[in-house]
Amino acid sequence: MLRYDARVNTAVIDIGTNTLLLLVVDENLKRVVDLCRFGRLGKGLDASGNLDPEAIARSLDICREYRAVMDAHQVDAPAIIATQALREAKNAAAFVKPAEEILRARIEVIEGTREAELAFLSVARTFPDLAGRPYVVVDVGGGSTEFIVTDGKRVVSAVSVPIGAVRLTERHLKHDPPSADEIAALEADIDRHLAPLDLPYGVPLIGTAGTATTMGAAQLALAAYDADAVTGLRLAPGIVEEMRARLLAATVAARKGMPGIEVQRADVIAAGVAIYARAVHRMQAPVMITCDRGIRWGLAFERSLPPT
Repeated sequence: MLRYDARVNTAVIDIGTNTLLLLVVDENLKRVVDLCRFGRLGKGLDASGNLDPEAIARSLDICREYRAVMDAHQVDAPAIIATQALREAKNAAAFVKPAEEILRARIEVIEGTREAELAFLSVARTFPDLAGRPYVVVDVGGGSTEFIVTDGKRVVSAVSVPIGAVRLTERHLKHDPPSADEIAALEADIDRHLAPLDLPYGVPLIGTAGTATTMGAAQLALAAYDADAVTGLRLAPGIVEEMRARLLAATVAARKGMPGIEVQRADVIAAGVAIYARAVHRMQAPVMITCDRGIRWGLAFERSLPPT
């Protein structure tokens, strides 16, 4: 097996409500490993307040896989961040303690504002051409969504709201496909959370994380996911709305057969896309730009910055 110099590789793990992500980059911030696995730690969390034992076991197996990958690439201590599921779960320690033992590193459960900062850093470094122009970064996760408003020079506001693809699917979409009443309740819930936010009108929306990149992959009808292809893809508001309507009208089985949609994401993707569609509508955004480089990349970029 090809092995890499431990002095030049950095590993970052992002433990989310739906997925666990492993990113390994070299000293030039070039992607060496970029893996996504579906632990679904947030399964049932909205209703119970606790992590599901099966989700814990599944996610610990992913941690074991990731530890083996890091060992193969001679990475000792990864930087590990965790978001909404572990912020919220009353029994978070049931996962955190064994996961830290497996990964041989501490898990930092970050606040929503910190998550927003990392999402912004990732987008700002990925799209330097946006510098000096106002835009909004929207990171739809499984359990929460971050909204970061920038004037192109600095972050004006960064807010995390407790709506996400997994949470809203479990809360509202009980039938397959969802009923009209369920869709109305879903969108009313989204609009209720968007209403207090101070979001600008008429500026681009930059979508990061799995829901946004799945939208990009679906628009391109990718047979195999391509991070570079979806990063920078521009979706007109009409495309976003058409995708929302099409996914909400489809069964989970039908979604699984759509090019660009991962089988493990098919049951929750419609609710995630609905969040983006309502945000685009609320902002009257002229375009949604998709970006594969989410908070895992933000942390990798941050760790590469010289000390101040």
